[in-house]
Amino acid sequence: MARIDYFDDPSAPKANNVVPSVTVAIRDNEGRILLIHKVDNNLWALPGGGHDAGESIADTAIREVREETGLDIEVQRLVGTYTDPRHVMAYDDGEVRQQFSLCFEGRWTGGTAREDGTETKAVRWVQVGELAALNIHPSMRLRIEHALDADRTEPYLG
Repeated sequence: MARIDYFDDPSAPKANNVVPSVTVAIRDNEGRILLIHKVDNNLWALPGGGHDAGESIADTAIREVREETGLDIEVQRLVGTYTDPRHVMAYDDGEVRQQFSLCFEGRWTGGTAREDGTETKAVRWVQVGELAALNIHPSMRLRIEHALDADRTEPYLG
């Protein structure tokens, strides 16, 4: 299903749904961060996805990372909450979601990085210095910046 992201755009459609979701920032031993190239909007992003009934939000983070990347993780901390009503995502079925995402930091515990072909067309460990060259939505850049900020002691509340 195709998706268009709008941020602070007066012509954006009005949100008609809110779906709790997660993203997870994972770094390897070399300090690279794991990103996926998404099928639905053709942007690079942290792995993540929607929360399902019957699971904890930490379980959502673990499941989504495994589904999209093939990696096993453990959740370490909350990076922040991202609920900006100026960020909406319009899907081709008429659904328009307001952003509602919790970003976690995860520690890689096993598995081998691979794309799933359905949601991700690429999975890549990225050097921090390469981030500026990638097509990443501003709200995702904010999460990445917060996750990489070693001086941040409290979760972002936005």
